Amino acid sequence: MKTILRALRSRNYRLFVAGQSVSLVGTWMQQVAMSWLVYRLTGSAFLLGVVGFTSQIPTFLLAPVAGVLADRWNRRRLLIVTQSFAMLQAALLAAAVLSGIVQVWHIVVLSLFLGVVNAFDIPIRQSFVVEMVSHREDLGNAIALNSSMVNGARLIGPSIAGLLVASVGEGICFVLNSVSYLAVLVALAAMRLDPIPHHLKQRRNAFHELREGLAYAFGFGPIRSILLLVALVSLTGMPYAVLVPVFAKEVLHGGAHTFGFLMTAAGCGAFVGTVYLASRESVLGLGRLIVLAAVLFAFGIAAFAVSSNILFSLASLVVAGFGAMTLVASCNTILQTILEEDKRGRVMSFFTVAFMGMAPFGSFGAGTMAGLIGPRETLLVGAACCLVGAILFARHLPHIREKVRPLYIKMGIIKEVAQGMECAAEQPPLTDTSGHR
Repeated sequence: MKTILRALRSRNYRLFVAGQSVSLVGTWMQQVAMSWLVYRLTGSAFLLGVVGFTSQIPTFLLAPVAGVLADRWNRRRLLIVTQSFAMLQAALLAAAVLSGIVQVWHIVVLSLFLGVVNAFDIPIRQSFVVEMVSHREDLGNAIALNSSMVNGARLIGPSIAGLLVASVGEGICFVLNSVSYLAVLVALAAMRLDPIPHHLKQRRNAFHELREGLAYAFGFGPIRSILLLVALVSLTGMPYAVLVPVFAKEVLHGGAHTFGFLMTAAGCGAFVGTVYLASRESVLGLGRLIVLAAVLFAFGIAAFAVSSNILFSLASLVVAGFGAMTLVASCNTILQTILEEDKRGRVMSFFTVAFMGMAPFGSFGAGTMAGLIGPRETLLVGAACCLVGAILFARHLPHIREKVRPLYIKMGIIKEVAQGMECAAEQPPLTDTSGHR
């Protein structure tokens, strides 16, 4: 446990974990309640895809701008603004539902509003992690703990939402989510942070800095390969979550409880994956783990697609959840440890575009394909694409290792390797018994 929780020795990160843990439970409650509300009002898989599209498309368009801001401005102040707007969105949604006037277009507009907020919040929050962690060697652990926190909330939130939706309706979930944002706002206000040196540097125009970030990210092979794999998985595999309400009702013949259990199963797998990552003491082997995670994710959603049994479906989503979150958290860890500090915000914004920004196209495509060829066939196509991506990434893995290892040695992240090289350099040349080298 001491190894798993080592990033918590940083005071600011402890505050962040405390606030985010409360807020994320509310976020997952809202996500589940909103999906069920849309399907209850419309019975349409296509409209589920539309709502998913509108909540995520702003990330694709605006996250790179947020990355430039994160490299220029105070990240804590930016997060206070974004979290306040997210709290307002949840309050407006709650008011519309509890007053009985809610319509699908209300949900679409408010989803778009939240999407704009998240487009700025996510890359800023990703790049803010390094400021909260006092010890650089704890950065990978902090990223894994952050993912564990998300998925711990994913275990609790959907279960609570399923019970509340079935008993008192969706509106209460939105109320609780709005209140939960107070915890993270208090935590951000209580932090004591050192000034970031690169914020004091003279800046060029925003467009030039955006181009500079793009050239850096896609000109370096390991970063490019990671971003492309995450984008492919987000486009073709992650939209399985959009179709879970359809499987819960039409395939497994259940209701809100079934939907909540299915989402919780995926959260269980994801939580196990992130706890495993947090327990790792080194970044060594993360490349192989990314390949394995992508394969497990592909097989997990394929098994869920063909299942008609609730227990088998739950088990399949545990595997899928483990694979998805292990893949994303491992990619995040590698990126955060190899990129240059003054470009952190921009690179993490591209990661956000790859992970979240591609999702709306996947959500819209999944909803459309499900209406044309069926939900099972849609998930099977996505699983096949993820498997191809894993194979291609595995082929490039030796080249990625060759580029990344010198950076890890230079930074001291792979300390045992660096020390071994230093010791070898200090040793006198080997000689045979005759005195020859």
